[in-house]
Amino acid sequence: MTVDKSQLRDAATVIVLRDPTTAPHVLMGQRGAQAAFMPNKFVFPGGAVDAEDADISLAAPLPTLCAERLAEDSAQNISHALAVAAIRELWEETGLILGQRGDWSGDIPTDWQSYATTGHRPDASALQFVFRAITPPGRPRRFDARFFLADAAHVATDLDDFSAACEELSHLQWVPLKDARRFDLPFITEVVLAEIAARAGDPEPPASVPFFRNDDEASLFLRLKGRPPQPSHSE
Repeated sequence: MTVDKSQLRDAATVIVLRDPTTAPHVLMGQRGAQAAFMPNKFVFPGGAVDAEDADISLAAPLPTLCAERLAEDSAQNISHALAVAAIRELWEETGLILGQRGDWSGDIPTDWQSYATTGHRPDASALQFVFRAITPPGRPRRFDARFFLADAAHVATDLDDFSAACEELSHLQWVPLKDARRFDLPFITEVVLAEIAARAGDPEPPASVPFFRNDDEASLFLRLKGRPPQPSHSE
């Protein structure tokens, strides 16, 4: 079956922040010149949600507040699959592991077999949902991307060892947060970097999440902030 890759796909992106309170650095890499989506641009690790991601169990779930924000303005709640995809994409593109030591049970999907052989199970507790953006219409690839922030202190492996990474991103490096905008970046990455700079060192997930929404009618900058509490009525 032919897949129309111009159709909107759910995706997860991971911003790993190193030394957030002293000398913040973010992990970035460069997409290939022949890539159909954002060629040559420096980006954070990330990619589309796979069908199998929904069935992967987590050693620890997302923070409750993040799961609630992810469910807002969505046709279905895929917060679990998004968290799993974020951890998988970080592993595939950088070789870094967000996980806890533990054994897997049952059949392991192909995309997770190399991760499982490290002796870890995915752990989403360190992920903060901080941004959401939809690719504008007319692009060869369109994603409904959710951006997750993770403190590098929660990475279970050597932060400077990218030997297990695939070749999708080159020039993987820890970029000083203050210098990141000097690179050739997609517009939305620049916007997200500004949001991260304002949050560096904050251990709590944000109560309000920016949402850059692009559809056929308009481009809107919204905020996902939950429903206000409803007044109680006594009998």
